[in-house]
Amino acid sequence: MSHDSAAADASAAAADSAGLRRTLKTRHMRMIALGGVIGAGLFVGSGVVIQATGPAAVLSFALTGTLVVLVMRMLGEMASAHPAVGGFYEYNRIALGELAGFMTGWMYWYFWIIVVALEAVAGARILHGWLPGVAPWCFTLALMTVFTLLNLLSVRSWGEAEYWFASIKVVAITLFLAIGVAVVCGLWPGNHAGFANLTAYGGFFPKGITPVLTGAVAATGFYFGSEIVTVAAAESAEPEQAVARATQSVVSRVLVFYVGSILVVVTLVPWNAPGIIQPYVTALESVHVPGAGQIMNAVILTAVLSALNSGLFASSRMLMALARRADAPHGLARLNRRGVPVPAILLSTAFGYAAVIMNYVSPEHVFAFLVDSYGTVAIFVYLLIAFAELRLRRRLEREAPERLRVRMWAYPALTLVAIVTMLAIVAAMAFIKDQRLPLLFGVVSAGAMLGGYFVRRRFGAAKS
Repeated sequence: MSHDSAAADASAAAADSAGLRRTLKTRHMRMIALGGVIGAGLFVGSGVVIQATGPAAVLSFALTGTLVVLVMRMLGEMASAHPAVGGFYEYNRIALGELAGFMTGWMYWYFWIIVVALEAVAGARILHGWLPGVAPWCFTLALMTVFTLLNLLSVRSWGEAEYWFASIKVVAITLFLAIGVAVVCGLWPGNHAGFANLTAYGGFFPKGITPVLTGAVAATGFYFGSEIVTVAAAESAEPEQAVARATQSVVSRVLVFYVGSILVVVTLVPWNAPGIIQPYVTALESVHVPGAGQIMNAVILTAVLSALNSGLFASSRMLMALARRADAPHGLARLNRRGVPVPAILLSTAFGYAAVIMNYVSPEHVFAFLVDSYGTVAIFVYLLIAFAELRLRRRLEREAPERLRVRMWAYPALTLVAIVTMLAIVAAMAFIKDQRLPLLFGVVSAGAMLGGYFVRRRFGAAKS
């Protein structure tokens, strides 16, 4: 590689963003980053982890959160040096070659189109609970239509919607934490929880150490979405600064929003309480917050709609990036006069509309099918990101050290720790009964994408 290769990569990245509207403001990027880590999984899925682990679920989320913090720091380093359409798809392509880029891009697209369908079905369930006279598939169709139109308008309309969704989530989790701390400290009227629930029902590790590791595996997918800010960077007014600020704040977000709120839950409610499957609702009801169930359902709906909105954005931008590099049909890279990749958005919604049909034909099975379908791809994407940072950092230090505005901590030691940890998680999934099907599906999906790469090599030429 020549001495000017890093500069050439930067020029390619800049060219890739041609035609896009850089209309996302600093406030959008800040709130997208802040709210990206607060998904529906935190409000709903965390109850499953607590039920299986006990109060030590706090450690499960801390372990996985630490891994996400490390990956986000790596992304911050690469994104501030290479703000490009497709984000880490482009970084992986630059650092590891065409195959790694192809696999990263398609796995990420696959993950998010499943999430779009999943959240449309989940949102329909909540709305059906409020309006039982309307069939769930009608709500699924309505949600898909509304958010397809929203994404087709402009990137600014997407950013504005995500700003308000994220604001609601952040306010809700902040109020929850404030109430929890007040109860624990004896400052909430009629309640004083203390810390007895952390050890009163079989101890802090009621089921041993192994479920803590199992819980960490299950929690991995809950954090996915933090990285969307690096994908959105190519359409922001100040991409380098926005990404640097967002990734530097991820530590506090993970510690406060996830680990802090889970600690509050297991402090307020016994881990083996029947209602722990809905942890936040049960925690608020335990301290007699009026209308706790309906309040949390509204917050969960907001989180679901945010994930649906973000999923359409992330999947369409990744598909557009794939098309621009000839890793997908070239027509998917087309932009309209407002800088919106219409063909990429429409194709990315296809699976969501298929979920409408599945929800009509078999509403009791579609949700479980979708949950099992996207399995392991998130951890595969994170693993490729870590390998890319390991190589790209060395190149940047040699050829363009001035572009390292954000640096991975203790490089290369912490990068290697993250890689080993992720490999251990994948290996552990093979020995955890509930994780074997997602692992198998993830491996099969990766194999299918590998086959797709060789088909592309055989019948299409890569764009240089």
